[in-house]
Amino acid sequence: MSGAVKAGYKQTEVGVIPDDWEVTSLGNLSQFVTSGSRGWAQYYADHGSLFVRSQNVRDGRLDFEDCQFVAPPKGAEGDRTKLCRRDLLITITGNSVGNVALVQEDLGSAYISQHVGLVRLGEPSSAQYVCRYLAPGSPGNKQIRASQSGQSKPGLTLTNLRDFLVTVPSEPEQRAIATALSDVDALLTALDQLIAKKRNLKQATMQQLLTGQTRLPGFSGGWEVRRLGDVATFRTGPFGSALHKSDYTFDGIPIINPMHIIDGQILASRNMTITEAAAVKLNEFRVKVGEIVIGRRGDMGRCAIVTPAQDGWLCGTGSMIVRPTSGVDAGFLQRVLSSPPIISAIVDTSVGTTMVNLNQGTLSRLTLQFPPVPEQQAISTLLSDLDAELAALEQRRHKTRALKQGMMQELLTGRTRLL
Repeated sequence: MSGAVKAGYKQTEVGVIPDDWEVTSLGNLSQFVTSGSRGWAQYYADHGSLFVRSQNVRDGRLDFEDCQFVAPPKGAEGDRTKLCRRDLLITITGNSVGNVALVQEDLGSAYISQHVGLVRLGEPSSAQYVCRYLAPGSPGNKQIRASQSGQSKPGLTLTNLRDFLVTVPSEPEQRAIATALSDVDALLTALDQLIAKKRNLKQATMQQLLTGQTRLPGFSGGWEVRRLGDVATFRTGPFGSALHKSDYTFDGIPIINPMHIIDGQILASRNMTITEAAAVKLNEFRVKVGEIVIGRRGDMGRCAIVTPAQDGWLCGTGSMIVRPTSGVDAGFLQRVLSSPPIISAIVDTSVGTTMVNLNQGTLSRLTLQFPPVPEQQAISTLLSDLDAELAALEQRRHKTRALKQGMMQELLTGRTRLL
């Protein structure tokens, strides 16, 4: 009948699982459940033992980018909160409640803060699987979220930790599940490292090419120093008084403000658009393909070139249109304006007391180096190719994360069996 559990599976308090799996509490699987104590700040030190805080507990792993050390107290209190390999850590207070990590290796002398719960399993070989089951995005983590519902200040108690339910397959299947998910994590880590390497390479390449320190093959000769005002014109977006309440709509012509310029691209904002009739009246503020939009308030220096997808959109009051004239490649100019030295120069020379603004005079007085147009175009093309490589890697990472999410739902509920 409709809704019946298929053969080989059973309905439990945590959902449908295989007949040969069991459901038990984390407390039953554990020999020891505790948390850190207050007052550890007095033991902070520049070196010594690792002190694990909530910010170190991430998605199944420990992250020590933000590292704290302690000179721990002698006696039972220090011993109680000392970590061992294969301990399971769960953040119990703060903004990251419910994050889970496993102590994968011997950390030597390491201790936990009051914001971290420690679960030491009776069968340490199950720790990898249990960590996977309770980690964010996994089937068991919804218990952690549910236990905080209605609380004004998120938090978990040690009783909460002991009461969390875990589905338990055989030890060989636990190992198979944990290994499969670890393999995907290894792929994600490799992708993250490759993306970071590519980003650093792109940054170094930009620095070299945009300043002429490195020349592309086939190009030589001197570069020309020119004021930006000599090679471009500018148009500040209309003031708010140019638009009326009746001009705004939910599905009209998008308005471009700095918040809509992300990583050199202009993104649409459907909650900030105006009617076609209003846009026609403000035609001088509408952008065209090949023009550049740069933020002039807040995150100044954000800039992007207008593509056919944004043709005709409206430049907002927090932005400015830069319209290159002959002798300048728009793609090259956008790269230069996005480079750290130029952004610093823009910020340093902008005006304002309560709110710093980039005005047309400041922008027009910037002095920039320009190679001949063919070299500008070659540099812009090479950097665009690097962007495309990065975008492809990031898309691959996104798909791999989605694959991992699907695998967790399949493997940790037994819908897909590895043994």
